[in-house]
Amino acid sequence: MVTLAWRNLWRQRRRSMITSGAVGAVVFLSLLYYGMGGASINNMYQSLTEATGHIQVHVPDYRDVREFRALLIKDAASVEETLQSGAGPGEVMGVLAVPGLLSGEDRSRGIIAVGQDLPTSLRNRFLEKNLIGGRLLEEGDLEGILLGAALARALEVELGDDVYIYAPGTEGFGAAAYQVVGLLDLLDPNFESRSAYLSLAAAQELAAPGAVTHFEIHFPELRLLKEDSTALTRRDTLQAALPNYSVESWRDLNPSLVQLLDAFGPMMNVVNIIFFILAGLLVVNTVYLSLMERIHEFGVIISLGAAGRNIVRMITLESVLLCTTGAAIGTVLGLLLLAYWSQNGLSIPGLEEYYASFGLKPIFYPSVKPHQVLFSVGFAIATGILAALWPANVASRLEPVEAMRFTA
Repeated sequence: MVTLAWRNLWRQRRRSMITSGAVGAVVFLSLLYYGMGGASINNMYQSLTEATGHIQVHVPDYRDVREFRALLIKDAASVEETLQSGAGPGEVMGVLAVPGLLSGEDRSRGIIAVGQDLPTSLRNRFLEKNLIGGRLLEEGDLEGILLGAALARALEVELGDDVYIYAPGTEGFGAAAYQVVGLLDLLDPNFESRSAYLSLAAAQELAAPGAVTHFEIHFPELRLLKEDSTALTRRDTLQAALPNYSVESWRDLNPSLVQLLDAFGPMMNVVNIIFFILAGLLVVNTVYLSLMERIHEFGVIISLGAAGRNIVRMITLESVLLCTTGAAIGTVLGLLLLAYWSQNGLSIPGLEEYYASFGLKPIFYPSVKPHQVLFSVGFAIATGILAALWPANVASRLEPVEAMRFTA
């Protein structure tokens, strides 16, 4: 039966090849669509975790705290030691966020001065992504400051100018002068207009000696969302080691984005189903035309004693073989291309600034999950079965005498 179905397919070689190629193209595009969807998810994952870290450590109930002093982790050195021992390959960074007033010569703005000493890997990425003038701060620099470009324009200050920070109600000096050594493009104009960066030592001297408002732990080697289990495992380990603090992953910090990422999968499935419905209509057309051309043959087969179920089986096999052949070719080509891109990255020339405006990286790393591959192949086979149901049902009900008299 399989041999007969296969031979029948290639009676109309051109038509069968076009239909099989269309199914293969749909499977190929389906896998690329899943891969690019995965790339977008991974891109957002990378951008977000670079900005916030994979894990953050705060004082308990920090979201409800309004007083600066109550946000401070005052035993920062001992907490950092615990984090260093439990973070594994992660890089630990203390952060001190100080609310204050930044003044130029004639103008002033309310800001959040962020004190931090970036690890080498993050420093290089920050330099490449955000620095548009001047230099980054060196560790322990007590005199330099980095400003968002929009904030610098608002204050009418340039590289080399002096600015002043007033931070009343803090535990340090509460006021200090700094020299603008770098300007930053932070993508979001609102964030850029109120952001200033100091070294951690300078921020502590200004507002909280020896303290931080939170710690960030970064895992630079994690590029794909599916690898995130490493960070989640470390979070649980660190929470057990620091029961008096709040240890949260990026998922806990950004629940709305997690919901968006979780919605990507169902959205992609819906679009792919539409692709396969269109391909199924083409398969129905091919199978029906083949049926019409062979009604006389079916009449002879039925008159010789073939049951209706045998006719249904033959036509269904033809449709499934047609779809399976195309699906196999499309799957192989799609997976080979995705494997290459997942290792080397995919960059779309001319769209770097567009992606940057959304905080995304210009290089994408497509990834596809096994169940998505199975979904694409399975739906192609299901398309073949469903597309054959109506023509097969028509053929199984033929009257032998009328069928043998039929002329296409």
